[in-house]
Amino acid sequence: MRPADAADLPSLLALYSELNPDDAPLPQTSADAIWSAISSQRGRTILVAEAAGTLAGTADCIVLPNLTRGGRAILFVENVVVAGSFQRRGVGRQLMEAAVRLGESAGCYKVQLLAADDEYVHTFYKACGFQALAEGFRRYLP
Repeated sequence: MRPADAADLPSLLALYSELNPDDAPLPQTSADAIWSAISSQRGRTILVAEAAGTLAGTADCIVLPNLTRGGRAILFVENVVVAGSFQRRGVGRQLMEAAVRLGESAGCYKVQLLAADDEYVHTFYKACGFQALAEGFRRYLP
């Protein structure tokens, strides 16, 4: 487990295509510009799991400063994906453990995420120590 760097961008895009296979591929110039914005964003870490010389999975983490809970931040986790060829090998669990450690090191009081509405996904997050304590809401924008 380690933070992603610019050299990981092609592999990250491949992983994200597994997460959202219906998405059109990003043009390289757009991907480069977005990576530049992400990598300069304070509190943002894209974690990657490396196995056998390839990226096996990723989780996008952002520390959100917070004026409640004594000023302790919140760590949000998004875009968690493990390559199909590496699933059920502990990669996802290791990514989530790394995200929790990241939150702890940043003084966060909680790690929060939204999960797909699939029972196997819920089972996975519960096995990683997460609890379904709130109902999430989304409003997709055009």
